[in-house]
Amino acid sequence: MKELDLLKKDWKKNENSFEQISEQDIYKMIHKKSSSIVKWIFIISIIEFSLGIVLSVGLSFTKIEENNTRFFKSLGIYDYVQIFTAIIYVVIVYFIIKFYTMYRKVSTTDSTKLLMQNILKTRKTVHNYILFNLVTVAVFFIAILSFGMKSALSHKMLEDGKHLAEISNSVYIVSFLVILLVTAAVIGLIWLFYRLIYGVLLRRLLANYKELKKIDL
Repeated sequence: MKELDLLKKDWKKNENSFEQISEQDIYKMIHKKSSSIVKWIFIISIIEFSLGIVLSVGLSFTKIEENNTRFFKSLGIYDYVQIFTAIIYVVIVYFIIKFYTMYRKVSTTDSTKLLMQNILKTRKTVHNYILFNLVTVAVFFIAILSFGMKSALSHKMLEDGKHLAEISNSVYIVSFLVILLVTAAVIGLIWLFYRLIYGVLLRRLLANYKELKKIDL
């Protein structure tokens, strides 16, 4: 009986050690997957930023840039557009640095709780990044289209020998609705792009977080 009891105790010890090893293996696998996902978020953000720079530089050698510059200057907002663009670049660089920082943190984490925290922080950072881009595009489109619409209406009224104040409220309302619809369509397309690219990665991170939560219980 004593020998049987000893065997049972020994078996339980081995069983516990197997459970610990299994959990450790699961953690290592999730850690590796999470690190890879955050790395891809960082890489995609760099590619996205680089494509924006390449497109901007490429357009600077075309008549499109000349026409845009002439258009913005005619509206009297050229300097504001330049400042707005510079701020956007600075903020995007900040997010890229933030993604790299989160990648380093996730890669070097050796604690389940810390890894869970870093996953949540990464998801929050990506959500903030997407929100910033969507709001930026919305503000830009509404502002440019509003100034452009007002300029077009003013030009039309001058041709007809009328004043801007003579434009009916219904024209302003329709113009505003058109601006909102165009902006909403553009925002919708960008949101779908982000949902396709970043959404998949964020869902995988969330799945990893849930698995880690089971281990941490």
